[in-house]
Amino acid sequence: MRPILTVTLNPALDLTTSVESVRPGPKLRCDGLRVDPGGGGINVARVIARLGGSARALVALGGATGARLADALAVEGIAVDRFPAPGETRESLAVTDRGTGAQYRFVLPGPDWTAAEGAAVLATIVDVVEDGAFVVLSGSLPPGLPDDLPASLSERLGARSARLLLDTSGATLAQAARPTSPVHVLRMDEAEAEALAGNRLRTRGDTADFADQLVRQGAAHIVVIARGADGSVLATVEERWFAKAAEVPVNSKVGAGDSFLAAFTLALARDAALAEALQQGMAAASATVMTEATELCHPEDVRRLVAACPVSPV
Repeated sequence: MRPILTVTLNPALDLTTSVESVRPGPKLRCDGLRVDPGGGGINVARVIARLGGSARALVALGGATGARLADALAVEGIAVDRFPAPGETRESLAVTDRGTGAQYRFVLPGPDWTAAEGAAVLATIVDVVEDGAFVVLSGSLPPGLPDDLPASLSERLGARSARLLLDTSGATLAQAARPTSPVHVLRMDEAEAEALAGNRLRTRGDTADFADQLVRQGAAHIVVIARGADGSVLATVEERWFAKAAEVPVNSKVGAGDSFLAAFTLALARDAALAEALQQGMAAASATVMTEATELCHPEDVRRLVAACPVSPV
């Protein structure tokens, strides 16, 4: 398989717990704490390992929290290239209200970066990546880094014949959607796609049309848009596919997008066709929503759900 490098510039140590009910005023007595290494690229590397592949994870880490996160990754056998973050690695907190089943997620911003630190991390990524690799940049950028960083990275990776797969949000996604230096794969969810489009994407065809538009504008060679519980759409200049989401009980949506990207990237690294990669990604996303809190997909569930995620032209 082709080598895979995941990049996480704004990781978090994910803390998960539950309480009887979430309400203002009194002290809320929490249940036992679950601690997981978190961040888009980190989750992608963890799922790739669970599915029998391998990926290196370049992670920006700082302070005592960064050391705890690195230890957690070591326990899972993830090979880590550490980049010194300019401050303490952030934490995130997810609290489930047992009475309603609602989950409340509190996400801190992370340390501020300078332009010089941004330039240094780009140089480090290009230095450590293997020729012909897939590079997955997933999750938010830390404060201070420019929104066009993915475009700069994609351009530099060309010298190593490496391809960038991008899953981000907000202003960084809006910048990536412009015709600058196209990434190999650009993934987003339904709400993000509708915000970019400026209108509702009511049908699978509407979503495929918008994905096709982004491809033809030069944003990416492959665009994937998740349609929530319906499934995901993929478009290239020549192909348009839809993969149905499996009908499964939903316990937590945390990590579903990262799991999709992990299985999708792993399939591409094994030279699978795009339709098959889309199906594998959808099975991993479906398997993840079955798990509790920040737990990611189980490989046996992914294998079982592939058949429940049929692919068809759209």
